[in-house]
Amino acid sequence: MFFRNLSLFRFPESVAKSLKHLAKDVEEHRLRDCGPLELATRGFISPYGRNNEALIHACGPFSLLAIGSQERLLPGVVVAEEVAERIDQIAAKQGRRPGAKERKRLKEEVISEFLPRAFVRPSRLLAYLDAQGGWFVVDSASRKAAEDAVSQVREALGRFPATPMAGAESPRALMTDWLAQGRLPAGLTLGDEVELRDPAEAGAVVRCRRQDLESEEVREHLKAGKQAFQLGLTFNDRMSFVLGEDLTVRKLRFLDIVLDTIGEQDKESAEAELDACFALMSLELKALLAQFEQWFGIARPGEHD
Repeated sequence: MFFRNLSLFRFPESVAKSLKHLAKDVEEHRLRDCGPLELATRGFISPYGRNNEALIHACGPFSLLAIGSQERLLPGVVVAEEVAERIDQIAAKQGRRPGAKERKRLKEEVISEFLPRAFVRPSRLLAYLDAQGGWFVVDSASRKAAEDAVSQVREALGRFPATPMAGAESPRALMTDWLAQGRLPAGLTLGDEVELRDPAEAGAVVRCRRQDLESEEVREHLKAGKQAFQLGLTFNDRMSFVLGEDLTVRKLRFLDIVLDTIGEQDKESAEAELDACFALMSLELKALLAQFEQWFGIARPGEHD
């Protein structure tokens, strides 16, 4: 259950008090089945899997939750084809082409008839809350998916003033400097992936993978004025990731020194395995996020920020 991407949000200290009732709050917003005429539903599901009723897994100040959704698959091309066929039938029988108002009604009829027969696609998204540090961490690199997760928690709590992580220091400027000067903060080393862009509108883009980032080739691009919009990094030899200029973490991977810790533990059940993985992951990320605060000047928001 290790997260592979991180979209990061911060919330003020006052929110931590309301998290004491988190289990009860999310229970009232449990995912329900998608109705025959509904396009989609969303709600909380168990992070343990479909055969467990618990909606929260708590480990110290960390609370793991899963947001599920059900979406009916009704492709627009299928609807359009059926509407076109019905228009042709009307034209053949009545010798006229339906107007805009009638075409709209035909489309609504087709959707109403086809929706109950459409396949339902389930999905789930993991996230966790750090009450102590004021972090909301979503396992997604998609801004929309992450914002939807924030909205779901806000709906359950009634109030959840979480904002996307933003630094006082420009991540792009810092990453470009790290790459150009080769002087990184303690514990941080360069990976083998970078995306360099000319900051001018419609400027050139260079993407390197499995590349020595200290090579002359990369330095030439920097001399030409390109900046690091994404940069591969390794933290304390314990995890590797690609950091974006928006501070979204992609391709997160825990390294052997961390994974070996899990391998040495005796896990009696799926619940025990999830508990062990989540405890380890949340503590490892706590150390990384503490460094993010220092590197990029990220302060926990106050009540009125």
